[in-house]
Amino acid sequence: MTSRSLALVVVAAALVACGRPEAETHVPAPPESLSQVPQEAVPVEIPADVIQMRDALLKSAKAGSLSGLARMADANPDFVSNFGGTPHKQFWDLLRRTGIDPNLKLRNLFELPAGVRVVDGVTWYVWPDLAARDSQQLIPEKLSFQDRKRLADLIGEDGISRIREGEGYPGMRTAIAEDGRWVYFVLGQDGED
Repeated sequence: MTSRSLALVVVAAALVACGRPEAETHVPAPPESLSQVPQEAVPVEIPADVIQMRDALLKSAKAGSLSGLARMADANPDFVSNFGGTPHKQFWDLLRRTGIDPNLKLRNLFELPAGVRVVDGVTWYVWPDLAARDSQQLIPEKLSFQDRKRLADLIGEDGISRIREGEGYPGMRTAIAEDGRWVYFVLGQDGED
């Protein structure tokens, strides 16, 4: 390109720019709630009685003892392992024979963050934390992106469909009351329904 051609291009561009009204520069921005850096969840402070029960359960689960878990369940009034009324050890043994290891499942649960739920005035510590939420709080669109992914990983699309239909958390979960009483260990869609 010659210098004369370049000069004509520059002049033409200047004339075009001068002939247009100045456009406002407006850069669209997402709402503030979408532009914030994700906040880490505040860890739940677990009382000593709950830690003591969790550690005892983990010890039994690491040993692979269904009898030990069943003894601990039987020692806790109103403990629930299934909704069919089957004795705990018998139910867990059946699960083990079908390829679901309750000891491994319990160990995996205790690796997840805990949530808090108050039931009849008593605080329960629930694993995973998402299981402590009401069904309306679990609708994926109401969750952070991280919690939405965790929920999908834990219960899959079938579980999310059940939540959308108004059911509570349908997956595997366990809870220990603030006084150290083991409340439940249910496997949800993994084997009890």
